[in-house]
Amino acid sequence: MWQDPAKLADQMREVAAAYIASGVDPDKAAIFPQSAVPEHAELAWIFNCVARLGWLDRMTQFKEKSGKHKERSSVGLYTYPVLQAADILVYKATHVPVGEDQKQHLELTRDIAQKFNNDFGAQGFFPLTEPVIEGPGARIMSLRDGTAKMSKSDPSDASRINLLDDADAISQKIRKAKTDPEPLPETVDELRPRPEADNLVGIYAALAGVSKADVLRDFGGKGFGTFKPALADLAVHKLGPIGSEMRRLIADPAEIDRVLTKGVQKARDIAAPVVEETKRLVGFWAPKR
Repeated sequence: MWQDPAKLADQMREVAAAYIASGVDPDKAAIFPQSAVPEHAELAWIFNCVARLGWLDRMTQFKEKSGKHKERSSVGLYTYPVLQAADILVYKATHVPVGEDQKQHLELTRDIAQKFNNDFGAQGFFPLTEPVIEGPGARIMSLRDGTAKMSKSDPSDASRINLLDDADAISQKIRKAKTDPEPLPETVDELRPRPEADNLVGIYAALAGVSKADVLRDFGGKGFGTFKPALADLAVHKLGPIGSEMRRLIADPAEIDRVLTKGVQKARDIAAPVVEETKRLVGFWAPKR
C-alpha cells in the first residue's frame, strides 16, 4: 500500500515506542525496522519462486484490501503474505503469537516451508511454524461495528482505541461504543450472537487478564450503563501509562534510533547465516570468502 514517505519514518518510530512502552525489553528482544534488514527481501524472492498462485489467490486479506479493484492493486500487496513468511522463517521461528485473522498467513508460511524443504531435500531446514492464538484478545473488533476488525485504517477514529489516546478520549470512545439494548448475559454462549457486547466483554477480559466467563460473573444481568464506565476506567488504568511512556519516547527520536540500530545488528546476525545457507541449498553462486 502506498505510504507517505514524509510520515513513514515517524510512524516506524511510533511503533517502536509502542513496543518499548508496552514492556518489550530491547536488551532481550531485537526491535528493528524490517526494511533495514535486507535478508527479509532476499528470502522473500526465493519464497516467491516456491509459493503457488493458487495459494495466494485464496488469501482473504488480499481480497478484502483490494476489493473490486484487484487488477489495479500492487504486486507487492498480492505477494505480501510471502514476505510475511520470510519475516518468520528468516529467523526459523517455531511459534508466532498472532490474532485469529493472521492464522491463514501462518498456514501459508507452513506450506512454503514444507515445499521448500521437500523441493531442495532439506527436511527440517525451515520449521513448520505454529500460530499461538490465546486469550480473549485474539481478535479485537471495531467499537463501531462488532463484525469488523479494529483497525488503524478505518476512517473513523471512534472505531478504535489508539495507544496515544488520552484518558478522556479512551473513556469517550468506550462510552460511545456501539451496543444493543439488552443487559449483559450470564453465559458466554449467550454472548456469542451479540457481536458488540461480545467485543466489549472481550476487551475487558483481555485488559483484566481474566476470561469472558469471569467478566460475566461480575457483570451478567447488568446494563451497559454500568459496564461501560467500568471498562473505561480499566482501559485508562491499563493503557494510560503506556501512552505516557510512548509520548516520552517519541519526544527523543535519537534514543529510539539507537534502539533500532542495535536491533538491526541483532537481527542481521541471525538472519544472514540463514539466507546464506538457503542460497547454498538453492544453488545460487556466491564468491568464496
